[in-house]
Amino acid sequence: MRFGVHTGLQNTSIAELQALWRRIEAHGFEWISIWDHFYAADNTGNPHCLEAVASHAALAAATSTVRCGSLVYSVGYRHPAVIANAMATLDQIANGRVTLGLGGGWMKAEYAAYGIPFPGPGIRLRQVNEAIQCVRRLLTESHTNFAGEFFTMTDAQCEPKPIQARLPIWVGGGGEKVTLRIAAEHADGWNVPFLAPETFAHKNRVLNQHCATVGRDPGTIERAANVGLAMRPGDLEAQFARMAKFVSPGVLQGSIGEIVDRVGAYGEAGADWLILAMRAPFDLDGLDSFAAEVLPQLRDL
Repeated sequence: MRFGVHTGLQNTSIAELQALWRRIEAHGFEWISIWDHFYAADNTGNPHCLEAVASHAALAAATSTVRCGSLVYSVGYRHPAVIANAMATLDQIANGRVTLGLGGGWMKAEYAAYGIPFPGPGIRLRQVNEAIQCVRRLLTESHTNFAGEFFTMTDAQCEPKPIQARLPIWVGGGGEKVTLRIAAEHADGWNVPFLAPETFAHKNRVLNQHCATVGRDPGTIERAANVGLAMRPGDLEAQFARMAKFVSPGVLQGSIGEIVDRVGAYGEAGADWLILAMRAPFDLDGLDSFAAEVLPQLRDL
């Protein structure tokens, strides 16, 4: 099992994040990611949130060993060509450490604020299905041709290519009929946030079933559980505000022993990665405690 940290971009600054990213890397985590929102991801209407691609570039420039991920870019905000070209350049900044996460988006209020279309989930997921194919081809082929329902490319080029021969693309979300099928067909990794271990295990089995249907080796898809960390009373509410109750099934809480056992349960459920979701006010003491007291007991999972 491998460990990382997902850093929210709300109510913070690049300077604060860079210090946090360096701290995370120094603790020996192997992954740091950012999200893709224009407003705070807590349904409060707070607009204080840094832009994702620029923050992703800052992450790549501020670190040297961690995977630099995104959980996840919304296809509704950027054309696949924009995403592909951005990731190709970002991979140069990161010297081959970028992982691209893609999803269909969920926070309707920020779409509405900017007048960005927010169609139903079926359409958004069809867009994801096409976008991941377009991005993959742009990052690996000299010329890309694609004729879909939403995107069309004619001898399209994306140069220069990423440093990685195959820049990993992850799909985010837990929809069992469509999202997990897209992951089985096209993704290198799958991430889902704030699920209890038993729920993660169920969805992991569904993903394996989709892999069997499409003839994919399930071992070629990395599985990541994105979880919160609340080591003291009130931490959960301070970080997640109105969403605290919603995310609580997927938050590590209690004593060090209880947290170790909970992380172990995610490993038994099929998680290859355990990614801590942090947002301001960043709990540096909790992060330090996790690194010093929890990680050493989990390295062999």
